[in-house]
Amino acid sequence: MHNTTPQSDSITATANIALAGNPNTGKTTLFNKLTGAKQRVGNYPGVTVEKKVGQLKINNDTHSLIDLPGTYSLAAESLDEHIVLDVLTGNVPNLQPLDLIVCVVDATNIHRNLYLVSQIADVGIPIVIALNMMDEANQKGLTIDIPKLQKNLNIPVIPITASQNKGIKELKQAIRNALENKPKFNVTPWPQAIIDATQSISDNTIKHLNIHTTPLQQLRLLFDADSTIADRLGYDTTTHHQVIQDAREHLKKAQLCPAVSESSLRYTHINNLIKDTITKNPKPKTPQSDTIDTLLTHRFFGLIIFSAIMATVFYSIYALAGPFMDFIDEKFGAIGQYLGDILKAQGAPVLADLVQNGIIAGLGGIIIFLPQILILFFFIAILEDSGYMARAAFLMDKLFSWCGLNGKSFVPMLSSYACAIPGVMGTRTISEPRARLTTILIAPLMSCSARLPVYIIFTGAVIQPQYGTLVAAVTVFAMHLLGLFIGLPIAFILNKFILKTKAQPFVLEMPPYRIPTLHNLAWRLYEKGKDFVLTAGTVILATSVIIWALLYFPQNDPLSTKITNDFNTQNIAQIQQIKTLNSDKENKQALEKSKKLKTQLDTDLQKLLDDAAPQIASAQTENSYLAKLGKGVEPIFQPAGFDWKITVGILASFPARELIVPTLGIIYAEDIETENGEKNLLSKIAAAKWTTGPNIGKKIFTIPVAVAVMVFFALCAQCMATIAVIARETNWKWATISFTYMTVLAWIGAVLTYQIGTALFY
Repeated sequence: MHNTTPQSDSITATANIALAGNPNTGKTTLFNKLTGAKQRVGNYPGVTVEKKVGQLKINNDTHSLIDLPGTYSLAAESLDEHIVLDVLTGNVPNLQPLDLIVCVVDATNIHRNLYLVSQIADVGIPIVIALNMMDEANQKGLTIDIPKLQKNLNIPVIPITASQNKGIKELKQAIRNALENKPKFNVTPWPQAIIDATQSISDNTIKHLNIHTTPLQQLRLLFDADSTIADRLGYDTTTHHQVIQDAREHLKKAQLCPAVSESSLRYTHINNLIKDTITKNPKPKTPQSDTIDTLLTHRFFGLIIFSAIMATVFYSIYALAGPFMDFIDEKFGAIGQYLGDILKAQGAPVLADLVQNGIIAGLGGIIIFLPQILILFFFIAILEDSGYMARAAFLMDKLFSWCGLNGKSFVPMLSSYACAIPGVMGTRTISEPRARLTTILIAPLMSCSARLPVYIIFTGAVIQPQYGTLVAAVTVFAMHLLGLFIGLPIAFILNKFILKTKAQPFVLEMPPYRIPTLHNLAWRLYEKGKDFVLTAGTVILATSVIIWALLYFPQNDPLSTKITNDFNTQNIAQIQQIKTLNSDKENKQALEKSKKLKTQLDTDLQKLLDDAAPQIASAQTENSYLAKLGKGVEPIFQPAGFDWKITVGILASFPARELIVPTLGIIYAEDIETENGEKNLLSKIAAAKWTTGPNIGKKIFTIPVAVAVMVFFALCAQCMATIAVIARETNWKWATISFTYMTVLAWIGAVLTYQIGTALFY
């Protein structure tokens, strides 16, 4: 057993530490506890796998802590596993070698979790085990002899409950000590046949490639059928692959199967290590979850419960966020008006308009939807942390089987309801390439949080005033289901006729039910809210300024010019009198009278211009660069009932779908006469009327038009970042196919919705 007594403060060099473990072991929770807010998120070089790095402070030392993707083994079948293997073997550019690995082990499933630990031990890097979820182990009646387990494994084993912040201080001290003591795991003793086979791989790799391999690389080449190590080392010829084949034949002669011998030998070794270290109370305190699972995973009742949960989520999103949205809308409107008035008083009308209707309106147009985004992520976090999400994946496996997918596709698709980018990236866990490609192509059809503002705006402006909150919430829920109902038949077509994907078995480990902690929920909401505001807000602010400029220029307003000219014609006598009075520079009384006359005329003219402000603003909008662009594309979208303003919103929202909201906010910045006198965006959209064409004078946003807009955004590929991620995960061919088929599908859906809705109800 290694020394765990406190050391001196002599360790000052920053170490590079990795956090590894199986999925559902609480690794991310522990990472957050160890690093707090001192984290940064990016991608590993060359791939879209998320890289999470934080600062771990222990006394006076600051170390770098890397949160590796969760994996069950180092077989490296998925992209996540490839990255874990690359980090462990030092094959990631610009990443310094690891000094220590903290392996997070589920205390309720030590036997299985140690399999990954035993594989990681082959790297030769010091290891500390964080034995997490001790509270659940106690509930299940498990008693773990920590000192004996620690002695058998030959490394520090620290019992913790990360969600309750228990054992964190002791874990930090163990990490500090391990950086000095460098404890090594009691590795698996291999039979002579495996030792000879790995030595053969080592010798021949030096001979043919002039590359020295590590013990881990040799074992992975020997045991894994499609090892990523082979690609890394340059095994690209028949001769190279024959090296591995010969080594495997050596195992077969010794009556060892390369496909199963590793797991058999490792688990035998693990059984010997943990023997007599774990005892089970015959009367465990754990709640009986089997009865709950029987209901939640039932073929019929499980789907009913899942649908009810999802309906509750989306009703809550719509109903609970209303007061917060009204507050944000009011405050941003007041701020914009205040700043605009100040700048106008300073003689900067263009800057005033930019700040009020470009910058503040653009920011307000996205911040107003932050309450809905937070509520959505709140429910998703509860479903994930409680363990229900795994049950839903099991349930969806039965539902997806007819279209060639299995439960592995459910998690990426459900993630896409928050954002399609992590959804597409989440397909890395799908080992079958064609099933993964199918999931990538349909994942963006799931209604992400960026579409939520679109649904809220149009249901709030058109549907809720006529049918109430319940119908509006049901409409939002239906829009979220639309992508799923369209996506599954598309998956069937892709798997059956194009990609011809073979059916894949679905194996899932059910995590225990857990009560989500307030700290974890708050932390996840903070991360998601910050990411939404900073990432989406940056794009939206820049785009809003561009849209404002295209809408504001050119400033050739014929209506205000005509009003001014007519006024000057009607008051020609007074204007002439002012000129006459001004000609006598020595007559102070004449100059004073001229000043009063001019002030009166300016006041009267300004009153006329103020009275005509809505008409002037509308004329300016109609003559802007943006209007010309929208009117040029308008014929394409006329069959869907869209005017040029909606068309502009569609064009402007390609970088991000939610951009349609600030775009319409800027377009409708002028006062529109509403029935109730309100001036917020919802009331302006509800009151907007056609200014040209056969429908002139009629309301633009009828229910068929509003629903058609929502259908278009539910199905379209209006997200530049998602397209880029699809290209990186596959290639630009499939990214182009994704954008094209989704855009065409969205246009057809919008046209059918408008045409059928208008024919039936209008």
